[in-house]
Amino acid sequence: QVQLVESGGGLVQAGGSLRLSCAASGSTFSIFAMGWFRQAPGKEREFVAAVNWNGGNTYYTDSVKGRFTICRDNVTNTISLQMNSLKPEETAVYYCAARRSGVASTTSSSYDYWGQGTQVTVSS
Repeated sequence: QVQLVESGGGLVQAGGSLRLSCAASGSTFSIFAMGWFRQAPGKEREFVAAVNWNGGNTYYTDSVKGRFTICRDNVTNTISLQMNSLKPEETAVYYCAARRSGVASTTSSSYDYWGQGTQVTVSS
């Protein structure tokens, strides 16, 4: 069992930056793949970024490549998402997710545990 708690959301102007964090509890964090997803009002949850169990492989949706960076720390049981050059259309609730398989996935249904989400609002 893994509990996930996100933090770091807030209000930022277009072009600004935010850093999201996700703290995980549970002894098996280091073998889980981790991901970030987001859901805007009236839209489906979409993949943002993911990292495999040892941080060796990372994946991003095309629209955030070069602007977002996902990292994990298996000592502190945390992952982060550094978001730069934010756009108003990226306003959403951002969720952290954990997958028992150590292989990262872009599919939300393949993740086993979810945080409660953190709101990111990008003003124009």
